[in-house]
Amino acid sequence: MVKLMKTKEIRQMSDQDLANTLKDLKTELFNLRFQLATGQLENPMRIGGVKKDIARIKTIIRERELKIGKEA
Repeated sequence: MVKLMKTKEIRQMSDQDLANTLKDLKTELFNLRFQLATGQLENPMRIGGVKKDIARIKTIIRERELKIGKEA
């Protein structure tokens, strides 16, 4: 079982790493939903965890965008 990402870990990632991780998580969420629809999903709780990880990453990306905007 894959554990949830911690906010501290996400903040230490570079912008490129965040973008890549976000892409991977969206792909994983798609696959989990597909498994759910076909009745092959073993751990339905994983969908919620992936969604929370996506939200955490998007929040940190947005925080960085706003921080850069204030500096300009």
